[in-house]
Amino acid sequence: MKIVACNSNLPLAEKVAAELRMPLCNVSVRRFADMEVFVEIHENVRGEDVFVIQSTCSPTNDNLMELLIMLDALRRGSARRVTAVMPYFGYARQDRKSGPRTPISAKLVANLLVEAGANRILTMDLHAMQIQGFFDIPVDNLYAAPLFTRDIKGRIEPGSLPYAAPALEIPGGFENLMIVSPDVGGVVRARQLAQRLNVDLAIIDKRRERAGVSEVMNVIGDVRGRYCILVDDIVDSGGSLCNAAVALMNEGAVAVEAYVTHGVLTGSAVSRVAQSPIRMLTLTDSIAATEAVAKAENIRQISTANLLSRAMRAVSDESSVSSLFD
Repeated sequence: MKIVACNSNLPLAEKVAAELRMPLCNVSVRRFADMEVFVEIHENVRGEDVFVIQSTCSPTNDNLMELLIMLDALRRGSARRVTAVMPYFGYARQDRKSGPRTPISAKLVANLLVEAGANRILTMDLHAMQIQGFFDIPVDNLYAAPLFTRDIKGRIEPGSLPYAAPALEIPGGFENLMIVSPDVGGVVRARQLAQRLNVDLAIIDKRRERAGVSEVMNVIGDVRGRYCILVDDIVDSGGSLCNAAVALMNEGAVAVEAYVTHGVLTGSAVSRVAQSPIRMLTLTDSIAATEAVAKAENIRQISTANLLSRAMRAVSDESSVSSLFD
């Protein structure tokens, strides 16, 4: 078993390697003067079970090319099996034709990964579950819900987590906690977390009256006096998440937090979250934190290294990965 790290999220790769008590494989991933990607593996990988850790986040195309070229290099180096570990799967939002003459880019990326030499995909919280069907190779889709559940419970009981975390004080007690899906499409994800915590669920219905007009928010469920936690898989510009927080506060929620798996956070998203009613936005480290995220007072990250390392060990040992969903 060998672990290879590309450049998109080296801190996470190093944490995963530390969890597995294995060194990262000695590789070089660099650019020519015209920005072509060049990969060189400085260790023998013949007959090895190799895991390549690379999130295809911004710059998405550069990181995707790094991954594809690394997969090709490992295949030509006669690796026995190559697993692409993609904590964040880029292009996942393009999982269907959204209009006439539009691509299904997630399917194209799936084809590219297989053609480049991936024998297996390990990812987390795919934007759309049907993307697993775009592959003709095994796909293990992990969930951040167990991490979020442990974090929320641990924050209610200070000192019970193995890492520092801000205390979660809910007026009226734990029964006043409510999980909220920011849109109808995320109801399944939010329901899973609500069931794990055994709390109520609310849904935000958002729609545009016409093009260029801001979204109308309707809250389905009684959130008055409740401590609301928004749950989503991706926060990009942050507009929908912040608008949802405003709608919840307008409906009488006592406070709003958010738990999101992938913090894409493009443009002015960090400042938008900072100025919003969101008391705390908790992200995973599937995407490396930018300087702005690291400095933000109401944004924090929790590590996925333990979850990913256990999944990688299970894949290597041919044991159950589904046990990690509990």
